[in-house]
Amino acid sequence: MGMRRGDEPSTGVQVWASVMLVVADLMLIAWAVFGVGIAGWADSYEGDGASSGAAEAASDASWFLLGSGVLTGGGLLALGWRIPGIVQLVVLVGGAMLVSGLGSVQ
Repeated sequence: MGMRRGDEPSTGVQVWASVMLVVADLMLIAWAVFGVGIAGWADSYEGDGASSGAAEAASDASWFLLGSGVLTGGGLLALGWRIPGIVQLVVLVGGAMLVSGLGSVQ
C-alpha cells in the first residue's frame, strides 16, 4: 500500500482517514447540538421568553464548526488528500447549518 503519483496517498488510505474523521466530526456536531439544547433549556427557566442564550450558543457553535471545516478540509485539500478534505468540508459545513437552524427554533 504505497503512495501513488508522488506524494498523493492511495484511495484506500484516504477513505479510511475520511471514516475516522467523520466519527470525530459527528461527535463534535453532537456536542454542539447538546450545548444549544442545554442553552435553550436554561432559557426556558428565565421566564421572560428571551432565547438569547440558545441563539448565542448556536451562533458560536456554528462559527466553530464552519471554521473547523474550512481549516481541516482546506488543509487536507492543500496536502492532496481530496477525499477526506471534501468529506470534512461537507460534514462540518452541514453541521454548522444544522446547529445554526437550531438556534432559531427556540
